[in-house]
Amino acid sequence: MPRGYDRPLYIQPFDHRGSFQSGLFGYKSPLSDAQTAEIAGAKQIIYDGFRAALAGGAPADKAGILVDEQFGAAILRDARANGITTACPAEKSGQEEFDFEYGEDFARHIEAFDPTFCKVLVRYNPEGDRALNQQQAARLKRLSDYLAGAKRSHFMFELLVPAEKAQLDALKGDKKAYDLQVRPRLMVEAIRELQKAGVEPDLWKIEGLDRREDCEAVVAAARAGGRDHVGCIVLGRGENDQKVREWLGTARKVPGFIGFAVGRTVFWDPLVDWKAGKATREQAVARIASRYREFVDLFEGK
Repeated sequence: MPRGYDRPLYIQPFDHRGSFQSGLFGYKSPLSDAQTAEIAGAKQIIYDGFRAALAGGAPADKAGILVDEQFGAAILRDARANGITTACPAEKSGQEEFDFEYGEDFARHIEAFDPTFCKVLVRYNPEGDRALNQQQAARLKRLSDYLAGAKRSHFMFELLVPAEKAQLDALKGDKKAYDLQVRPRLMVEAIRELQKAGVEPDLWKIEGLDRREDCEAVVAAARAGGRDHVGCIVLGRGENDQKVREWLGTARKVPGFIGFAVGRTVFWDPLVDWKAGKATREQAVARIASRYREFVDLFEGK
């Protein structure tokens, strides 16, 4: 299939695994069958909220889900059967270094679910550990080459650029200053380095940026060298509603930013209230649907 993806895309991500099972349920691995089923049930609530948003008028041709095989296999199958855009992660959860969730068997798992997108989450600071970056890039090139050769899923790359200690020290520990003054430049450098290493995403999933010019610089890097149809979407990073709205409001005005992937900001509070008995399942579903729809309307300028 042609390289790139530049159609509008509004993703509801809930592929969280380690953080989901420990943060929401307080469970430690290995999980029992009952615990696995309970977590899968909570993810079904998110999916039901997404489906309710579609039933309420959210544009199905622009909507999609990102969910993991471990807790969301049934959801992935149902979504695919119903023509919904799907994305499935290929990375091990909760690791600083990218590696395949299913090791050498990664291709078989991708082919079993045939998602619209194969997604990776990668922590990559170009001023960080050089050997680590090169090792990650080699694994990512392998996946990139496989996806291009197999002509199956598009390649979705979630790029996180965590601050190195020296970078934060130079800013006296000010993480907001890092996000505003340093991270945008590092994101562009990371994209260029990964492209040079032969890693070719169709879609970059990008931490929110506060300034239009930084969004434009990221798009320029993503589309350099004839990659004219490569798209970018904004991830929520678990931030509060106001901050996510600011990021989406900035990105939506920049050609090349085609949508978003906002997860915890949409579903976390409704699930916490449901689990605590403060809300019914139906109420949680309705709140998730409403929140997702609000972000869709915001990005579309409604």
